[in-house]
Amino acid sequence: MEPGTHPPCAACGDDAHAACRACSYALCKACLDEDVAEGRAACARCGGEYAVSDPGPFSSDRSLAAQPSEGLVAEGLRGRVTMANQLSDRQDVVSHARTLSSMSGVGSELNDESGKPIWKNRVDSWKEKKNEKKASVKKAAAKAQVPPVEEQIMEEKDLTDAYEPLSRIIPISKNKLTPYRAVIIMRLVVLGLFFHYRITNPVDSAFGLWLTSVICEIWFGFSWILDQFPKWCPVNRETYVDRLIARYGDGEDSGLAPVDFFVSTVDPLKEPPLITANTVLSILAVDYPVEKISCYVSDDGAAMLTFESLAETAEFARRWVPFCKKFSIEPRTPEFYFSQKIDYLKDKIHPSFVKERRAMKRDYEEFKVRINALVAKAQKTPEEGWVMQDGTPWPGNNSRDHPGMIQVFLGETGARDYDGNELPRLVYVSREKRPGYQHHKKAGAMNALVRVSAVLTNAPYILNLDCDHYVNNSKAVREAMCFMMDPSVGRDVCYVQFPQRFDGIDRSDRYANRNVVFFDVNMKGLDGIQGPVYVGTGCCFYRQALYGYGPPSLPALPKSSACSFCCCCCPKKKVEKTEKEMHRDSRREDLESAIFNLREIDNYDEYERSMLISQMSFEKSFGQSSVFIESTLMENGGVPESVDPSTLIKEAIHVISCGYEEKTEWGKELGWIYGSVTEDILTGFKMHCRGWRSIYCMPIRPAFKGSAPINLSDRLHQVLRWALGSVEIFFSRHCPLWYGYGGGRLRWLQRLSYINTIVYPFTSVPLVAYCCLPAICLLTGKFIIPILSNAATIWFLGLFTSIILTSVLELRWSGIGIEDWWRNEQFWVIGGVSAHLFAVFQGILKMVIGLDTNFTVTSKAAEDGDFAELYVFKWTTVLIPPTTILVLNLVGVVAGFSDALNSGYESWGPLFGKVFFAMWVIMHLYPFLKGLMGRQNRTPTIVILWSVLLASVFSLLWVKIDPFITGAETVATGACSSIDC
Repeated sequence: MEPGTHPPCAACGDDAHAACRACSYALCKACLDEDVAEGRAACARCGGEYAVSDPGPFSSDRSLAAQPSEGLVAEGLRGRVTMANQLSDRQDVVSHARTLSSMSGVGSELNDESGKPIWKNRVDSWKEKKNEKKASVKKAAAKAQVPPVEEQIMEEKDLTDAYEPLSRIIPISKNKLTPYRAVIIMRLVVLGLFFHYRITNPVDSAFGLWLTSVICEIWFGFSWILDQFPKWCPVNRETYVDRLIARYGDGEDSGLAPVDFFVSTVDPLKEPPLITANTVLSILAVDYPVEKISCYVSDDGAAMLTFESLAETAEFARRWVPFCKKFSIEPRTPEFYFSQKIDYLKDKIHPSFVKERRAMKRDYEEFKVRINALVAKAQKTPEEGWVMQDGTPWPGNNSRDHPGMIQVFLGETGARDYDGNELPRLVYVSREKRPGYQHHKKAGAMNALVRVSAVLTNAPYILNLDCDHYVNNSKAVREAMCFMMDPSVGRDVCYVQFPQRFDGIDRSDRYANRNVVFFDVNMKGLDGIQGPVYVGTGCCFYRQALYGYGPPSLPALPKSSACSFCCCCCPKKKVEKTEKEMHRDSRREDLESAIFNLREIDNYDEYERSMLISQMSFEKSFGQSSVFIESTLMENGGVPESVDPSTLIKEAIHVISCGYEEKTEWGKELGWIYGSVTEDILTGFKMHCRGWRSIYCMPIRPAFKGSAPINLSDRLHQVLRWALGSVEIFFSRHCPLWYGYGGGRLRWLQRLSYINTIVYPFTSVPLVAYCCLPAICLLTGKFIIPILSNAATIWFLGLFTSIILTSVLELRWSGIGIEDWWRNEQFWVIGGVSAHLFAVFQGILKMVIGLDTNFTVTSKAAEDGDFAELYVFKWTTVLIPPTTILVLNLVGVVAGFSDALNSGYESWGPLFGKVFFAMWVIMHLYPFLKGLMGRQNRTPTIVILWSVLLASVFSLLWVKIDPFITGAETVATGACSSIDC
């Protein structure tokens, strides 16, 4: 039956869906469903049974039933459609609703002649509900016809901004955080009572040992406060990438902000070009609009090997990038993708996937052969220097004296991929170097990239990576944009820091390379204050923050006490200040940015703007480049329209010249800050002092992964460099102990954290002394603690209990494992008695007398196999202090037991305390001992057998020699040989 042949509904006039078998009383589907919902399944006129008619293939019943499933499909694809597609979908829905509202209803007068009240009431209610539905549909359709497309877009964005935040803070549960804070307070109280007991109860028989131990313990308590209280209010965060796409769209017409990637490398022989190539490939294949991605590779060694390998990488990217995006593979770095030991066919239903994957793997193997051939060729430099393909000498043959070099490999005018699609920009940069100029190592190279990228692309956001850190999560940029592009969150955010994760580390993580406690505990705690510290890689910056600008909403600054004192002594008439004058007064000399807030500049017309730029001496701050200076005023990025594109390369060469930074604020107030080998800590600290805040982003899939030095010597030298940077900051004008108090923009808990980052190397001095005390006590028979009273026992037990509870509750809210926590504790001692100690020594020599010392590393060959690098033994002077402490405590334990065997049972009580502290030291140094002994599968047997053998021989010799008996006592003992004596 066709739709027009259905009898009309007795209630609303629509085509009937069912009719009474007895009286032919007809109802449409909507009215019948209402009856059923209200519990009335029988005919309202006669009480008979309804018969459902065949709806037919083209009835409105079928079209309405398909609509919910279509809605579900649209909702599931919401993260992959543009805003225009969403609007077209909505217009289809509106047109469908308009069609329903235009249906002419037949005002049915088919009432029951018997006039039953229940039937009349039900018909009236049906009519009333039906009319309400029709009116609402007509109103919605009319409203949808009024606004044009532009107004609909603005209306949609406003609704999204108001009701769909791009991220949210997930506070730690009070059930976990409240006990944690209570234990911290309890531990602080117990610590005070413990120190009161220790100071008021000296050990006269071992006064020197007692005084040393008390000083060390006070310093440890101070260090604990600096480390613990910044973790007072940790938070977790969650991002909504689908909402970011719904708000800003995707593809060519998306409103997502452009991002410039920075990759830095120096020596291709120490930093393999294949690793750098994989990092670059992972950036080019990132899941982000290609026209909004630019990758800048800084070659600070001006090596032709790096240049040639980057050219090969650009060519291979033409195949690799479309393959990654077509099949949505993870990770998008070929070396680690093809080495995964997983089922690569999982969730891959494309019929050509297996064939194309095999072809791509073959292409990558050929690419590796070409890169390795370049590396082998570069092992021996020709006498006349390297020559390029056109026969001209390579400009960087002298790495310390060469011009600036820029090469654009990919981009808008470069090669496209093999599918004909555009590729992200890939730019090679090597800044100019000349003798007599200070180049500031990595910080100087990063500042050169800031300037050259501002001239060529000027993306508002910058994401920097080390050459050995690749993009592990293709949506990492979108994760960062969920904070940066959210108006309610990103206004005062200077950077988004991602945690560092590593590949190739042994399962037990012997030397705490993963640094889980720092990245999963300390950084979460800082995220709840003013933000995590900048750790040098895996960080997305807001470009304007690097230019020394303050945040859009500067915190109000309190008046100085000196000014208040003068006002009290010499009261003057209050003078009304303009907004500009008040803003100028709010700036302190030591926190002075390069220019004023951008909001102040944007309020002026062109003439006033040019005058203001001249007055504030932009050139003295940014350097002699009008193109770069103009780019710094563009908050949303982009190349200035007034610039001739043909001159951009020439201007880019100019801004990376070696003399460009002379007499400017670069490295002082702008860009990466100079003055320390850990320029990352210093740069983030300056931003936080200006009032900016940072955010910690931890996606479920790690955003970036890198490689870490897993053998003992390399790991200690890495820690040595970090600690040396902290010592340099301690002796500089940027020391958090005295820098930036007048601004009031750095929160106190954040300041405690920064103080901890520059003070922790000095803990090595008391730590070395405290680790030697147990051995000295065992060898001399003295102890640092007097005979314990009942009260003293309570304080000791309370202190140990609070330490254990603090650690347990910290593990509980952070979610890290006890093994990771214990590895961190072990390496804190290992690094403290070795690398940190040498960093303090080297830092003092460098700052006081200008002597720069280097500690050489000598390598021995490693065996083949998994984690072969872990078993490489590299002798260095940094290993001497922990080895000495370890041997000293082992000898002390043997000597203590030997003395107890001679002295009788009364000496076993004091021996227990001495041996406990000695074993505490040995247990913490156990990974260091394994590193000295060799391969992991042989270490336990060697250590156990030799330890038992040496301990037994030494004990027997000690008992035989009996060194604690004087000569007179020996003679007397010999004279009384009889039983009756």
